Amino acid sequence: MVQEKSKSLVSIVIVNYNAGNLLLDCVESIFKTRYDNFEVIMVDNASKDDSHKKCKEKFDRIHLIESKENLGYCEGNNVGIRQAKGDFIVILNPDTIVEPEWLNELLSAYNILGEGLYQPKLLTSENHQVFNSTGNMIQIFGFGYSRGKGKIDVGQFDKSETVGYSSGACLFTSSMTLEKIGLFDPFLFAYHDDLDLGWRAAQLGIKSYYIPKSVVYHAESFSFKWSPQKFFLLERNRHYCLLTHYSRTTFFKILPSLILVEIVVFLFYLSKGLLKSKIRAYANIIKNRKLLSVRYRELQKERKVDDKEIIKKFQNEIFIPNEVANYTTNKIFNNFISMLSRISRIVI
Repeated sequence: MVQEKSKSLVSIVIVNYNAGNLLLDCVESIFKTRYDNFEVIMVDNASKDDSHKKCKEKFDRIHLIESKENLGYCEGNNVGIRQAKGDFIVILNPDTIVEPEWLNELLSAYNILGEGLYQPKLLTSENHQVFNSTGNMIQIFGFGYSRGKGKIDVGQFDKSETVGYSSGACLFTSSMTLEKIGLFDPFLFAYHDDLDLGWRAAQLGIKSYYIPKSVVYHAESFSFKWSPQKFFLLERNRHYCLLTHYSRTTFFKILPSLILVEIVVFLFYLSKGLLKSKIRAYANIIKNRKLLSVRYRELQKERKVDDKEIIKKFQNEIFIPNEVANYTTNKIFNNFISMLSRISRIVI
């Protein structure tokens, strides 16, 4: 059965924005893949470093699409997906390096588990023994995080399993599945786009899977790092997901807890000198309230699984990187939101 799937064309979509040599290293690793029926579609978001041109010159097989403006991660991928001819689609970040068997393992898993969104074991580019993601998780108040991030790989995540959502750093699925779920939401631009996709999939009864036999190395966030713009997008998009994915009934049931969480998050942003990013997020949501209302109606009309069932896979706690919050702050915050999460599960 694996042999049957090996005949399928796989379209690998890469969105580039000033990725420099990371892009060349990524594409070079792709062409060392032990699977020969694939196409590489590169969408360049108006890069100024000419990395896309250098890559096309070195690897003539790639299909290069040059945008005149920065479309963002979401619409950039959508442009590539619309050009894809494959039975399967891979969304791959330009700051990744793939192992030769990565694609065979994802195809094999799909052949066994069927329809779904898939991600490999993601290890850091700097240290191949350190996890970047062993499956991404959704916290009940809309936070998303990478499970296992920063931990040493000692075999504790060597089992294929369902997860909250598949990481957009390397996301594999069939073109038919993506047609059911829909493309990335252009409004989000970047960040929480994979969370949104995974949440939409869950509403349709489509699962997300972590496949550890497929290995990819990830440098992560070379363009935004932990900048005010990244914090703005993370918070704006978190609220967007909460307001469009939860039913109104569910949202108002958990609203008291959400307000308490917001107070704490607001104070956190204030302590980090990022209050402007938080206020911008609120203002942008208010400004786009009509768009959110339309999106809400679309998603609620299409959904097949209710919130009570979906949140069974959601987490009570979140992972906060050390560079964002220290151990004590992390522990206090997680104890607080865990308590509110448990209360919310009861009222839902």
